[in-house]
This record gives sequence, C-alpha cells and structure tokens, in this order.
Amino acid sequence: MPELRQNLATKEWVIIATERALRPEDFHSQRKPRPALPERLESCPFCPGNEARTGEDLFSLNGPRGWRVRAVRNKFPALIPDARLDGPTEGLYRRLAGLGRHEVIIESPSHSEHLAHMAPENARQVFFAYRERFRAAQQDPHVALTLVFKNHGEGAGTSLEHPHSQIIGSSVVPANIRHRMDEAEKYHAKNGSCVFCDMIEEELKQKLRILADTRFFTAFVLFAALSPFHIWILPKRHTASFGEAGDDELADLSGVMQVLLRKLYSGLGDPDYNFVIQSCPQDRGETKPFHWYLSLVVRLSKAAGFELGSGMFINTSLPERSAAFLNSLK
Repeated sequence: MPELRQNLATKEWVIIATERALRPEDFHSQRKPRPALPERLESCPFCPGNEARTGEDLFSLNGPRGWRVRAVRNKFPALIPDARLDGPTEGLYRRLAGLGRHEVIIESPSHSEHLAHMAPENARQVFFAYRERFRAAQQDPHVALTLVFKNHGEGAGTSLEHPHSQIIGSSVVPANIRHRMDEAEKYHAKNGSCVFCDMIEEELKQKLRILADTRFFTAFVLFAALSPFHIWILPKRHTASFGEAGDDELADLSGVMQVLLRKLYSGLGDPDYNFVIQSCPQDRGETKPFHWYLSLVVRLSKAAGFELGSGMFINTSLPERSAAFLNSLK
C-alpha cells in the first residue's frame, strides 16, 4: 500500500508509491553509459594551461605537479558584489539589487577525474576548499546565506563536464530556508533537543537506512526521501555552521562522500546527482537549534505536475530497500 511519510526536520510530506515501486537495481538498467572523457580538453577553461580564461585565483591548493584545486569567480555569475538597480523601485512589487558572490571550485586539473575516484588526500583538499571559501563568504557584509553545491551530469544542471562545484552567497534568505530554520527552532522549544541530533539517534536505533557511521558523521537514506536514494550526511558534533567544521571532520566527510559516490557509480551507473551543504544563514546569528548537513539527491526521477502543484514529491523507491541495495555493494 502507498504511504505518506513526513520528514521530521522539515515537515515536508512525501508519497512512497509502493504500488509502482522499482527495484533499486532497475535504475541501473535505465541509464545510458556516459562517453569517456579525455584527461585534458583544449577548449575547456578549467583545464591546465587555460588558467587565464578563468581569471585570477581566489584560492588554490598545490600538488607536486602544480595546482590541485582552484577557486575562481564564476564568469557568468548569478549574483555580483557591486550590483545596482536600474532606476527606482515602484508599485506593489519588491525588488533588490542582485548583490552577492558566485564562485567556482575547480576540483581537479584532470578533465575526467571523478570525485568518487580521487586519491583520498585530493578529495580532502576539495572539501577544505569548500570550507575556506565558505568562511570567506561569511565575512562579506552583503551575504546572508552561503550555499556550497555540486551539479554532476546534464540532468543535474551542469554545463561543463570538468569536475567542479560552486558557491553562491546571497543577500537574501529564501522562504524555504527560513521555514527549515523555524521548524528546527519549534522542535527545540518543544522537546529541548536538536531535531537533527535526534534523527541521528533514531536512525542508529532503527538500523534500516544507515549507509555509514563514522567517528564524525552518520549517513542514511531519509525515512521520507523525496526521491530514490535521497541521502543526508549529518555531523555528530552539533554545530550550526559548516564554517565551524574542523580539519579532521573534513577528512572524514570527504571519505564518507567518496564511499557513497563510488556506490552510486557502480550500482546505478554513474547517475546524475546534486549535493548541497545546508548551513545556518549568516543573518540568523547564534542559533542553537540548527545543525548543518549535506544533502545528496540522485537524479533518477523528474518532478511533474503533481509535484509542481502540491510541493509534495512521489518517490517510487522504498528508502529501506534503497539503503539495503547500496549497503550490498562493495
């Protein structure tokens, strides 16, 4: 029978459509193989030798053969630090200048290197770069919310194949983020505890959806997964901001992510995916109830009319079965 499930932290409802549920292994057979990529592509602005095309480095980490990770300004930014409105604001509607920042983290000099298959030290450097550029955005007086995210594959919104992530610092905080913060505060006021910490405890107790449990992090398929293989990775240390993550935590997080991405690569045929680091907005001040986390969304289904109209997603894969499948992979 179909089920309605609610995410404890966000209060979002999802339909688990058991009547049309797919076996996890069925998703692999539906994917078309990706074409092999070269180690270097002359036309790619992120490949070595083309550094002038991306402008000066905002941040970089070097290896024995040159740079390993670079942070640069996005050439086609969604938001800019010196935005100005053209003319006065009039009428009923509100508008603001598009103030903010938009950066690209080039994860590797190799055009074909997958985050899942990097050397562990190189993957750790990527997450170290995330934190350092996140901290830089936090110091910007025009930034109220900073998001670190990665789009992998055309279906996830990527426009360049070269491995990269992005950071956007926005001068406004969207309603869905404020709603998430408000729900965390309501839970804390009612129960005297963090909803995210309680979710970790409950998942470890049930042992039905756990994918990894390390010194610093717990990863699991969500009980109310919005889509097949929707995963959260939560730090065990309660802290609201990703900027507070320590070096040991970053090393652990990069290791957990590599394990999960390798499982997706082998078990689901290198699917398109997005991940985003959800952290407390800078304009919120000291916030005890919130807890930063990484959300990994695998793009195996598409939103249609019902999802767009209701805001409620239909998931055709049982979360418990998805977790069992991933755990069965070497």
